[in-house]
Amino acid sequence: MSLSSDTATGVRDVKSASRTVELLELLAGRHNRPTSIRELSEAMNVPRSSLHALLRTLAKRGWVRGDSSGSMYIIGIRALLAGTSYLDADPYLPIVRTYLDELHEQFDETFHFGRLDGFDIVYLATRESSQYARSYSRVGRRLPAYATSLGKAVLAQRGGAEREGHIPVDLLALTPTTLVERVDLDADLAHTAARGFAIDNEENTPGLRCFAVALPYADPTSDAISVSIPLDRLTADREADITSALRLAGQKICSIVRPLKDAAWI
Repeated sequence: MSLSSDTATGVRDVKSASRTVELLELLAGRHNRPTSIRELSEAMNVPRSSLHALLRTLAKRGWVRGDSSGSMYIIGIRALLAGTSYLDADPYLPIVRTYLDELHEQFDETFHFGRLDGFDIVYLATRESSQYARSYSRVGRRLPAYATSLGKAVLAQRGGAEREGHIPVDLLALTPTTLVERVDLDADLAHTAARGFAIDNEENTPGLRCFAVALPYADPTSDAISVSIPLDRLTADREADITSALRLAGQKICSIVRPLKDAAWI
C-alpha cells in the first residue's frame, strides 16, 4: 500500500485510494460521455496498464461501465446509488425542497438548491419551469461558484481564507459576461452582501439571469437557493416580486433550521 503526504493538511494519502477517487471524479465530470483509457491515462498521468487493472476492478463492482471492447468507459450505477444516499441523509434538503415547491408553484420558474464544494457549486435539488421547451435535471451538476448566483451568494457571506479557498487563481469565462477579473468579482460580492441577494447576469448561461440568496444556517455558509429566468420574460416588476419571495423563503428556511451539532461534516 503506497502512501503520499499532503503537506497542506498533514494527512497522509493512500495512493491507490486517491487514484480511484480521481478516476471516478474524472468520469463523472464527462457527463456520461464515453472516455477512452488513453484519455484517462493522459489526464491522470497514470500508465495505461495500471489504469486498465483499476478500471476492470471498478467495472466488476459497478462503479464504472465499459463497452464491449473494454476500451471506453463511463460512470457506473454504483455512483448513482452513493449520490442518492448522500441526498437521503442530508438534514436540510427536505426543508428546502418544501420552499422550492412553493416558489415553483407561485412563479413557475426554475428554482435550485446548491452547496459549495471546492471551487464549484453542486446542485442538490431543482424545480424546473414548465415553460421550458425541454426539461432536464440539474441534480449533481457542478458549475464554478464565481460564475453562478448560488456561488456568489455563498461567497459573499465569507471572508478571508474561507472565501479564498473557493476561488481559483484563474477565472475562466463561461460566457462573454463572466467576471474574470478578481477586482470585479470582489466588487460584485460586496454589492451582493449589501443588497442581500446575488445576481448572475448571463455569466454561465446566455439568455438567463439568475438570483440567489444564501442560507446561513451553518458556519461557514455553504448553501443557497436561486431562481433562473429567461431574459425574454423578465420585467422589472417580476424581478422585484421574485427576489422578494426568494429572500422571504430564505428567511423562513433559516428560522426553521437550527445548526446541528454534527453539521461540521457538511
